[in-house]
Amino acid sequence: MATEKQIFNQINSTKNISKITASMKMVSAAKLKGDETRLAAAIPFNAWANKMSSEPKEVEDATFDELPEKTLIVPFTSDKGLCGGVNSFITRATKSIIAQVESQGKTADVVIVGDKGRAQLNRTHASKIVRTATEVVSPGTFALASALASELFAIGAEDYDAIVIVYNSYVNAAVYKQMYKVITPFAIATEDGGSLPSYDFDSDKPESMGDLFEFMLASQIFHSFMDGAASEQSSRMTAMENASKNAAEMIDSLTLQYNRARQARITTELIEIISGASALDE
Repeated sequence: MATEKQIFNQINSTKNISKITASMKMVSAAKLKGDETRLAAAIPFNAWANKMSSEPKEVEDATFDELPEKTLIVPFTSDKGLCGGVNSFITRATKSIIAQVESQGKTADVVIVGDKGRAQLNRTHASKIVRTATEVVSPGTFALASALASELFAIGAEDYDAIVIVYNSYVNAAVYKQMYKVITPFAIATEDGGSLPSYDFDSDKPESMGDLFEFMLASQIFHSFMDGAASEQSSRMTAMENASKNAAEMIDSLTLQYNRARQARITTELIEIISGASALDE
């Protein structure tokens, strides 16, 4: 059984942790306001890209039958922890996509954004990982999204039949969902004229379409960054609030143990004093 001094030290330690988690909750709440503002600006900015590729879909209950033969999966996770299940949900969704794609006789590779996703997926799907991007600066910018898009092209993203971005979509401060976007390269020459058949190009059309595809990918990555950042902060705020509540409950429980131990010590001392006085009287 813990001594009175040990319980007292544990109470003080828990109080200090409670102060830290309460501070982290307030910091996350302040950051969330900025992330909400950036996300509100990113949604209309990225609207054209959704029209040219496909609308985001929920990962839950998805069969992924629409994915082509060769797919590059890009899950967006964070570099930091203490944010609830945002990273675990994304890695779980990525594993589900890989399993379902392979069960259909198709292939999939993974490019991971975020250290937490790399650590979790490296245990089970190390052979599928072709590139990772860690220590990503937060909040993300379009310049960063463009750099990531260029990195994807550097490893041959245009050689895949589709790029699937998996990310957390912010709903409100208490709710976020796991979504995925399927981005396919533009068809240059097909029977129906390919992509943008009614447009004339001053430069070489294949080159222009390749540049447009890279810009569309950067736009989708930027939107996913903003959505994921807001989801991360809302989840961290909730996690720190729960941690503070748990710390308060633990402090109450430890205080009760401390009072019982203190009462037992005082009772024992009184018994010893009374016993000693009785022995002297005899």
